[in-house]
Amino acid sequence: MARKRVKIFNELKEALEDVRDYRLGKRTDLRVTELPAPPKRIAPADIRRIRMSLKASQTLFAIYLNVSPNAVRSWEQGTRRPQHAALKLLAIAKKNPRALLSA
Repeated sequence: MARKRVKIFNELKEALEDVRDYRLGKRTDLRVTELPAPPKRIAPADIRRIRMSLKASQTLFAIYLNVSPNAVRSWEQGTRRPQHAALKLLAIAKKNPRALLSA
């Protein structure tokens, strides 16, 4: 048991030293992954604007997003909020509504 603790301690110590060196700019061989910030909430009026910019009905817009028409309706009424993948798609569509058509 003592050997295992020493091994884990040494591995943790080495990992922390690697992080310190990376932050100081000494090492570049670490794999660093930067994740984008999660999409911000989209107001019901913005969802409607995106849909209207595509000249799409709620049903057609739902097909573009691969969700139910009830989901789109409830988002636009503010009774529910888009989550996860739908929120990401709406964030993309807010910047470029035509992106939904080419996907």
